[in-house]
Amino acid sequence: MNSDKYSSLGTGELMNNTLITNLKSGLIVSCQALKEEPLFGSEHMVSMALAAEEGGAVGIRANTPNDISAIKNRSSLPVIGLYKKHYSDSDVYITPTIQEVMEVVEAGADFVAIDCTRQKRPQGISLQQFIHQIRYRFPTTAIVADISTFEEGVAAMDLGLDVISTTMSGYTPYSKQQEEPDIDLVSRLSALHRTPVLAEGRISTPEQCVACLHAGAHAVVVGTAITRPQEITRRFVNAIHAGTQA
Repeated sequence: MNSDKYSSLGTGELMNNTLITNLKSGLIVSCQALKEEPLFGSEHMVSMALAAEEGGAVGIRANTPNDISAIKNRSSLPVIGLYKKHYSDSDVYITPTIQEVMEVVEAGADFVAIDCTRQKRPQGISLQQFIHQIRYRFPTTAIVADISTFEEGVAAMDLGLDVISTTMSGYTPYSKQQEEPDIDLVSRLSALHRTPVLAEGRISTPEQCVACLHAGAHAVVVGTAITRPQEITRRFVNAIHAGTQA
């Protein structure tokens, strides 16, 4: 690390740089469950986070203030926090307004993840206005930009966001639709050498994790393949059916 480069940074910026550096080449486990899922509830998500920590994860991605707070109270790992909320005037649902950002920060998240796609935001505010709100209210909070395309990633970099994540690739109507992780997007964004890039989305195997890191990802985020037993079971069942009915 170049000491001259960081000598002028404030305490919050130095802490954020340390947090980001500590994620390097590691696995971040997304511990999330929706209300209709069997493992919904903070107690279950804490257990998932502790199991991930025991297994060697370098960070946790968690949804809702309750889950974030509960995980931070039990785990020593940094948490990328988000709060999924749906508004009638927008398709954006990952930490969509400053209210959700506030609740995520107050819950103790080390990072706040926000939707940085080009989809219309609640109340019609622009992404730039939203970032300004966050930086004004929470100047020391590191922001993870969840994007779906190369252009959105570059725009988030231009806005000075701390980390870019490919979370939304395939989950916006205009982004690449595929069953595999979007390694090409990871590669293109990482090749800019501007902002750390997290590979996230449809990563199902260790081999895909390694491929993402080889493509330049700073770290890899895996959720469903680790923390959704019903989906893991379904993959096995589908493979059995396909293999025995051929």
